Amino acid sequence: MEFRKVFDTIPEQFDKYRPRYSAELFADLIAYANIEPSKAVLELGPGTGQATEPILETGCDYNAIELGEHLFEMMNCKYSHYPNFSIVNDDFITHDFEGQTFDLIYSAATIQWIPEEVAFAKTFELLKPGGMLAMMLTIGDYKTPNKELFNKIQQVYAEYFKPEIEYKHGGFKYSNATNYGYLDFEKREYYGKREFTADEYVAFCGTHCDHIVIPEPYKSKFFEGIRDAVNEAGGKIVFLDTYVMYLTKKPL
Repeated sequence: MEFRKVFDTIPEQFDKYRPRYSAELFADLIAYANIEPSKAVLELGPGTGQATEPILETGCDYNAIELGEHLFEMMNCKYSHYPNFSIVNDDFITHDFEGQTFDLIYSAATIQWIPEEVAFAKTFELLKPGGMLAMMLTIGDYKTPNKELFNKIQQVYAEYFKPEIEYKHGGFKYSNATNYGYLDFEKREYYGKREFTADEYVAFCGTHCDHIVIPEPYKSKFFEGIRDAVNEAGGKIVFLDTYVMYLTKKPL
């Protein structure tokens, strides 16, 4: 199974434990792109809506494209009561948008799963002149607030983290948008904090694509080791989060 499809196997767990983004980030994005009822917006791969509701609640013409069938179904269950909500279950790489164009296209930890030449060229084509592209991700730091626990967790990884499929992603360069005609590229950062119990942290780890594909007997031992490490450290683990948002524009 492709890594970009593996999240669809755990929709409920994904919905409960994946990080949300800060209210300040959304306020900046809405102001930056002037999102209002007259504007058309496309979200790439919304998952179960970790970055959906603040944009949807502007009253904009909200559109989304989601690859996962079960994630698509959950999005419909959560948001189909909004009259401005529309979503299709398809692959952005091959989907025919039939002439639709958008004032804002945005992605929350999704666009990096699309080959760069498709991601930037196709979003550029789909944007109206002067339209905006926003790309968001979360960087979670649990080393700084839990140094001893961090080292114990690394020992668990060294012993039991043996996924069946090698994770080879990570080379997506957001700044390369300017190679495809985009202008005014910028990076903004926002900050937050999360705290997990041992069981919650195990469940959160289980939403990472390369953790889902750890085979037995390593998988059980890995998650048992993570749970034991957190419990031995007092039963909680703290994350200091940085929410990164890259912004860029199509010329007028």
